[in-house]
Amino acid sequence: MGERAWQSQRIRRRELLAGAVASATGALLLSCNNSPTTSKKEVIALIKGLQDDPFYATMQRGAQQKANELNATLLVSAPARFDASLQIPIVNAVIAKKVDALLIAACDKEALIKPLKRAYDAGIKVISVDTFIGDGDYAHGPVTFPLSYIGSDNVEGGRIGGIALIKAIGGRGKIYIQNVRTSISTNAQREQGCREAIQATNGAVTLVGVGYDNDASAIAAQQTAAVLQRISDLSGVFGANTFSAEGAAQAIKNANKQGLIKVASFDAPEQAIVDLRNSAIDLVIAQKPADIGRIAVDYAVKALQGQTSDLKKRVVTGYVIIDKTNVDTPEAQDAIYKNA
Repeated sequence: MGERAWQSQRIRRRELLAGAVASATGALLLSCNNSPTTSKKEVIALIKGLQDDPFYATMQRGAQQKANELNATLLVSAPARFDASLQIPIVNAVIAKKVDALLIAACDKEALIKPLKRAYDAGIKVISVDTFIGDGDYAHGPVTFPLSYIGSDNVEGGRIGGIALIKAIGGRGKIYIQNVRTSISTNAQREQGCREAIQATNGAVTLVGVGYDNDASAIAAQQTAAVLQRISDLSGVFGANTFSAEGAAQAIKNANKQGLIKVASFDAPEQAIVDLRNSAIDLVIAQKPADIGRIAVDYAVKALQGQTSDLKKRVVTGYVIIDKTNVDTPEAQDAIYKNA
C-alpha cells in the first residue's frame, strides 16, 4: 500500500473511531438522564426512641425492608434510654451527616421541637414515627414543619385497651393506671383513652389513681404495691407500656393476687406473651410497628423524589388485642414484637 493510501485509510479509521466514541458518549448521557437506576441513592436516618427495644427493633425491620425495596440507604441509631437529653445529640449528629430524610420517635414532645426544626432548616425531610412533637397536628397545630406523623392512634388504643380490661373485670370495679411520664405523647394519649373508657361506664367502673414510673418496671412495682395496700378490692391495672405492665404484674404476684386482679399491657414484646401464657397479665394491646417503619421510608423516598401529592400529614396504623383465646392465631402471632 502506498504512503498516500495508507495515510488516507488511517484518517478514515480515526474519523470512524471518533464517531463511535461520540455516539457511545451520547448514549451514556442519555442513559444517565433517563434511567431511574442511576439516580441518587436516598440516605434516610431512623432515630429510634430506645436501643434494644423489641417494638423499635420490629419497626427497624419494616423500615429496612422498604429501604431495600426502594434502593435507599437506612442509617439507624437510638439513645440508651428513652430520654430527650440523650436523643438530641443524635439528632445533631444526623444533621451534620447531611442525610436526606430523618425518621424519629421523639422522646419528648416539646424538647425535640427545636432540634428537629434545625434539621428541617438544613433541608432534611422530617417524619415522626410512633411519637409526635407539639400536639401531633402537623396540618393545623403549632408545629407544622414535619412531613407526616405515622403511628397508632394512641387515644383509640387506650380506649380499646380500657374497654377490653373493663370487660375482663366483669364491667364493674376499680381500675388503676400505671403510666410512664406525662411528657411522652403516646403514653399521655393512652391514659386519656383509658380514662374515657372508664368514664363511659357511668360510674360502674372507677379510676382509683395514676402512677408515673419513668419507664422503670421496679418503680412501677413499688407504686402498684402501694396502691394494693390502699385499695384492697382493686379489680384491674392498665399498664400504658411494657415496663409499666411488667412492674404492676410483679406487685400483684408478690401480693398473691395473681388472677384476681386483671392486668392489661400496652405493647406486645415476646416477654408480654410469655406473661400472658403464664397468667401474669391478661390482655396485650399490640401495635403494628413494622407497618410504621415501612410507611415512613416509603413517604421519605416519595417526598425526596417530589411525589408529595398523596402524602398525608397523619397516617394511622392499627391494633390487635391479644388474650389467651387468640394468642396462637396468625394475626396475633404476626403482631408480636421481636428483637431478632
